[in-house]
Amino acid sequence: MSRITRLSAAIATVAAATLPLLAGHAAAATVLTVYTALEADQIAAYKAAFEKVHPDIEIKWVRDSTGIVTAKLLAEKAAPRADAVWGLAGSSLAILDKEGMLEPYAPKNLGAIDARYRSAANPPAWVGMDVWGAAICFNTVEAQKQGLPRPTSWADLTKPVYAGKVVMPHPASSGTGFLDASAWLQMMGEQKGWQYMDALHKNIGLYTHSGSKPCKMAAQGEFPIGIAFEYRAMKSKKEGAPIDIVLPSEGLGWDIEATAIVKGTKNLEAARKLADFSASREAMALYEKNFAVLAVPGIARPDALLPADYEKRLIKNDFRWASDNRDRILAEWSKRYEGKAEKK
Repeated sequence: MSRITRLSAAIATVAAATLPLLAGHAAAATVLTVYTALEADQIAAYKAAFEKVHPDIEIKWVRDSTGIVTAKLLAEKAAPRADAVWGLAGSSLAILDKEGMLEPYAPKNLGAIDARYRSAANPPAWVGMDVWGAAICFNTVEAQKQGLPRPTSWADLTKPVYAGKVVMPHPASSGTGFLDASAWLQMMGEQKGWQYMDALHKNIGLYTHSGSKPCKMAAQGEFPIGIAFEYRAMKSKKEGAPIDIVLPSEGLGWDIEATAIVKGTKNLEAARKLADFSASREAMALYEKNFAVLAVPGIARPDALLPADYEKRLIKNDFRWASDNRDRILAEWSKRYEGKAEKK
């Protein structure tokens, strides 16, 4: 065999070995733009799990707080940039659905999803993942230093002893903040609900633009009391923070993290695969590591930091009412309380 022939054969061999790699790279070229309000410490595991099942699809996250993601999606209505949403409040998705911005789809395993945790339409516009509910992070060390009693109810937080000691999320920025305001209005009625928030406002030191931040601030001792949600409260306590998790006796506001496909996506099949995965038992096993109540019953295991009747403490939440009245609630809230909002 001549030198040229040997060289040609070597090139052919390298080319034959390289082509499958190039083909594999080409197959991985579908980039799915996914908007999310998931916690920053959750998204890496979720992305890795999905891409392991679908190596031909790469998730490109766009992440922010619930209110900001919702506002961004609404602003982009005429020219959507997102392909899908994975981990946004059901109350926000109800607004997008009302605006005709979601692509209805019945994912695989839909039959296993609790009817309370998905949109009522068939096929549904959005499908739930897990529930997050209100909780108070109470720093026991700071409380002892400052002579503060442990609160047990929402009403307790209006007592003069807590003046300037409470931090909570801003409802326009944070889904947790909005579920609190919405729940108080639903539980107490409009008049008493606003009276309650007026009284609570006197004790608020700061309204943050993140649902997690109040508990983080309480855990670090910046404020003794942070109104947050159970995931962040449990995570902080498990990390050694000196906090008690308080579940107010009147009931807990809540929302459901959910998945939806954005109407008009050019990557519809890939978005459907994401919706299928999100509703699967495999995904529920991921969510179960973070939340006590899942959209598929019977998977979540009890956590020693939460009472066995935790799900029963969640209020009867009217998603339609919350979404229909969201703009009105936020406008009134901002008019009354914006003065203590954290600077952006």
